Amino acid sequence: MLHSFAMLTDLYQLTMAQGYWKLGKHQKRAIFDLFFREAPFQGGYTVCCGLASVLSAIPNFSFKEADVAYLATLQGYDKKPLFQADFLQALLNLRLTVHIEAVLEGTLVFPREPLLRVEGPLWECQLLETALLNLINFPTLVATKAARVCYAAKGDPILEFGLRRAQGENGALTASRAAFIGGVSATSNVLAGQYFGIPLIGTHAHSWVMVFENEIEAFGAYAKVMPNNCVFLVDTYNTVQGIKNAIQIALKLKKQGCHLLGVRLDSGDLAALSIIARQLLDEAGLETTEIIGSSDLDEYVITELKEKGAKISRWGVGTRLVTAYDQPALGGVYKLVAIEDDKGQWQYKAKITEDLGKKMIPGIYNVRRFFSNNVFVHDIVYDRNNPNLTSSLEQQGAYEELLVPIFHEGKLVYQSPKLSEIRERTLEQLQKFPLEFKALKPSVRYPVIFEGVG
Repeated sequence: MLHSFAMLTDLYQLTMAQGYWKLGKHQKRAIFDLFFREAPFQGGYTVCCGLASVLSAIPNFSFKEADVAYLATLQGYDKKPLFQADFLQALLNLRLTVHIEAVLEGTLVFPREPLLRVEGPLWECQLLETALLNLINFPTLVATKAARVCYAAKGDPILEFGLRRAQGENGALTASRAAFIGGVSATSNVLAGQYFGIPLIGTHAHSWVMVFENEIEAFGAYAKVMPNNCVFLVDTYNTVQGIKNAIQIALKLKKQGCHLLGVRLDSGDLAALSIIARQLLDEAGLETTEIIGSSDLDEYVITELKEKGAKISRWGVGTRLVTAYDQPALGGVYKLVAIEDDKGQWQYKAKITEDLGKKMIPGIYNVRRFFSNNVFVHDIVYDRNNPNLTSSLEQQGAYEELLVPIFHEGKLVYQSPKLSEIRERTLEQLQKFPLEFKALKPSVRYPVIFEGVG
């Protein structure tokens, strides 16, 4: 448990804040945008996620006595205190007055579009950078991965099984929530079920089977103690025999008015074994018994299994989902885009670099998404300080402004929807997203137009 949200930061944020404070610049109005430069997984879209953590963190942003006491112990190379006592007292008295606008969770977003904007006193904006990136980057990555996995499954339910491989307790909870927003149907993570109301799913492990003298006894015992939750893991010894043993117990369950929900395949040739399992189950009159596949699945493996004709109806995805296995970080950044001069006018700021991928276009961007027949047409990123452009954009048809006010002068002004509603927003967004951009590695990109910026 973190002692203080305000201390979830990099040291250089505090040294810069002290610098602004000492130079009398800390109260200058500034604007920072949080965005990413490339879509993850070489995909055609990104699912915005993590705002809920921001909603709870901002009101709790304050430095405690214990925090400044610790900071007072830090020293520079000369063994003198790194932070002045009066600056630490200023931190102790600090209360956020920032305005924050953000893209809602479950919204599809694209490179260089602001996901979140912070406007307020320079030192407040600066002190929020690290924590905001931490809260947005990882869940956005996992929600996007989940949406891709669900797309590959073509409507089959995805079950999130990643708790034991997740990056710690907080990582596991964040991943389970983000995966659900991305379209996953259920999780094995009981704590996530308790915290977030995500549907739970789970059966037994190989150890259950190995406790008993043989597999048929193990399945029979599980059916006896959990008749309303029977999914048998059939690959502990011999998978085909395991399927036959599961059928034998399933027929006994059927006579008792109960039902074998499914069998789970966790190793071997999942395509071939699922075809055999489906045939044996159907021949036994168990047409409604599902086949669940697991074992290091991701969107690519599921696509390959589908192409091979696998008869899997539910997919358990763990490690490669909750760790975003093939891309460990989103790469989100938080950049100063404007600062107020002595006359109260916004002066645009932009990073100029030889690296074209990191070069910024000056402007205070808003993002407007246009629709035709309830389908995305394009996004226009425009300078909010250009009223003539705004007027012309309004003539282009139906649209949605993506940045929504969240905090005003440090006070929450947004009511977060239920998690199920956020998940539904993701599904609706994907339904409106043109098919040609949904491929795992699309050959064409959704058009994002930077209009009159700078």
